[in-house]
Amino acid sequence: MEQSIEQTTEVLLCLSPGEAADLKEGINFLRNKKTGKDFILYKSKNRVRACKNMCKHQGGLFIKDIEDLDGRSVRCTKHNWRLDVSTMKYINPPGSFCQDELVVEMDEENGLLLLELNPPNPWDSEPRSPEHLAFGEVQITYLTHACMDLKLGDKRMVFDPWLTGPAFARGWWLLHEPPSDWLERLCQADLIYISHMHSDHLSYPTLKELAGRRPDIPIYVGNTERPVFWNLNQSGVQLTNINIVPFGIWQQVDKNLRFMILMDGVHPEMDTCIIVEYKGHKILNTVDCTRPNGGRLPEKVALMMSDFAGGASGFPMTFSGGKFTEEWKAQFIKAERKKLLNYKARLVKDLQPRIYCPFAGYFVESHPSDKYIKETNIKNDPNELNNLIKKNSDVVTWTPRPGATLDLSRMLKDPTDSKGIIEPPEGTKIYKDSWDFEPYLNILNAAVGDDIFLHSSWIKEYFTWAGFKDYNLVVRMIETDEDFSPFPGGYDYLVDFLDLSFPKERPSREHPYEEIRSRVDVIRHVVKNGLLWDDLYIGFQTRLQRSPDIYHHLFWNHFQIKLPLTPPNWRSFLMHCG
Repeated sequence: MEQSIEQTTEVLLCLSPGEAADLKEGINFLRNKKTGKDFILYKSKNRVRACKNMCKHQGGLFIKDIEDLDGRSVRCTKHNWRLDVSTMKYINPPGSFCQDELVVEMDEENGLLLLELNPPNPWDSEPRSPEHLAFGEVQITYLTHACMDLKLGDKRMVFDPWLTGPAFARGWWLLHEPPSDWLERLCQADLIYISHMHSDHLSYPTLKELAGRRPDIPIYVGNTERPVFWNLNQSGVQLTNINIVPFGIWQQVDKNLRFMILMDGVHPEMDTCIIVEYKGHKILNTVDCTRPNGGRLPEKVALMMSDFAGGASGFPMTFSGGKFTEEWKAQFIKAERKKLLNYKARLVKDLQPRIYCPFAGYFVESHPSDKYIKETNIKNDPNELNNLIKKNSDVVTWTPRPGATLDLSRMLKDPTDSKGIIEPPEGTKIYKDSWDFEPYLNILNAAVGDDIFLHSSWIKEYFTWAGFKDYNLVVRMIETDEDFSPFPGGYDYLVDFLDLSFPKERPSREHPYEEIRSRVDVIRHVVKNGLLWDDLYIGFQTRLQRSPDIYHHLFWNHFQIKLPLTPPNWRSFLMHCG
């Protein structure tokens, strides 16, 4: 029988009448001394607005914004995001997010209460008590990166299979050597979960191999605003059993096995995570989510896995000019990785899973032309994170190696059981030392000589198709060679997104400006096929300068997530040009 679950109200902070009266006009930073939680209150005349002192991006702490002369904004100590507390809207990046507000109530004696309205946790519907697990009944085998092969009774489930080829055009390659039987493992799966559309999770080269053997394999994805398989027809991969499921609802596989897909709180339009439950034992996989399910997650699960490495962005390695010296970038990357480690360790400490596994960070910039990125983009060590977790909690940790298998029943019963984790046989190749670049680079290079680019009017055709305008930003796009020098005969042009014009010179009005240098094979492949700009930015295929140094969220969010679902009609374009 389904258990009734209701919304609850939690009192986060109580101020006495005297403390409430002492609130100053403007910004007030407060802490609940019992819980250690921090809050921000903004008082304007008789109205008080309040929120948690936690950045929506990655949970950073806000401090006073010394550049704010009006006393309305605070600055995050992690990435310098700025929040206008008077409106609860982020002003850097502009046009991005709103902060979740708390309910402010005055009691009968003019004391002040901060309340949080908590919706029911969807995983608490129809709760199941953990049942006995036999040894070997639940086994988790690591394959590569974010790909896990789960044996759950007599069912097999696979997460995010990227097992061959590159991701993000040509920027990412597998760090680990997949087990030699990876394709057989995929073919034997009863179901596959793909968390989101990024190509280190949705790998068309991998799925092409799988589709050749099992085109009807059941694949499950969340009902994101940007469909995970938005580019399936264009990819040429023949898959016939893709299932889009709603968020927060248990999907029953058999009497013992069910799963629930949840959205990300920062990127709900494209990112998801998953809870798998077998006989009442939960496995939580937060994948790449920045704030999975808005930060509300089940506690004390049997196994939790998450990303850990950092470095999955072009920032700051691909930036130059202004503050972006090599020294600044090195210091920023070092500090950023440390913040990420602490954030993940704190999350694990708060959720208290029985076992934790860092994954989804095992990639390398192995192409020789990306040597600079490989040397600069230092990533976190999973063992360092696991050691940090062990210092602060009793959580058991597992640093996976390709082909290693964790027996959940043994590890839950006795984490010291020598058979709890079976490592790959001695002599198994763990790290890749060669990659088959040529077939994938040939695909990219084929776009360089396409007839589309014989006509300069492709520029207007493409950006009109893209549909981003009415925004005060001027971008200079420069096609380059491998070393980011101008490509002989390549295009170098300006786009004014205020009126979507293509001027010969920068306009005289005041305007933000970005210069984007892109390797010609990748930018033309992206343009020709109507692909998202993640291949350029996350794939390290650009070099950028900007003035002023502001992240233009609306621009990048559009080109990375919101481009049309169908590519430009280049056939019609060429007929018109002809």
